[in-house]
Amino acid sequence: MARLELGRHLNDDFDRIFDHLAQYDLEHAVERIGEISAALSVLETNPLIGRPVQGGNRELVIGRGARGYVALYRYVQEIDIVFVVALRSQREAGYKHE
Repeated sequence: MARLELGRHLNDDFDRIFDHLAQYDLEHAVERIGEISAALSVLETNPLIGRPVQGGNRELVIGRGARGYVALYRYVQEIDIVFVVALRSQREAGYKHE
């Protein structure tokens, strides 16, 4: 089982997403954050599940449409660690932290 390491800016990404949810979908905000966390934990047992992107990184698509998010991560097989670098809504253009 791979170890999951969250990047130092991931808290900022969660804060940004939670602020958006609090403004537009407060009723489901905690549930959505829980869904994101649960999806990230899948990387511990399936670190190659995400689609490959530039720079040796991968993207994990979480949910879909207006409820969708994308996690940018890198799996280092030699040390069996998944580094989650950034998180964004599917509707956002690009990541805030890479």
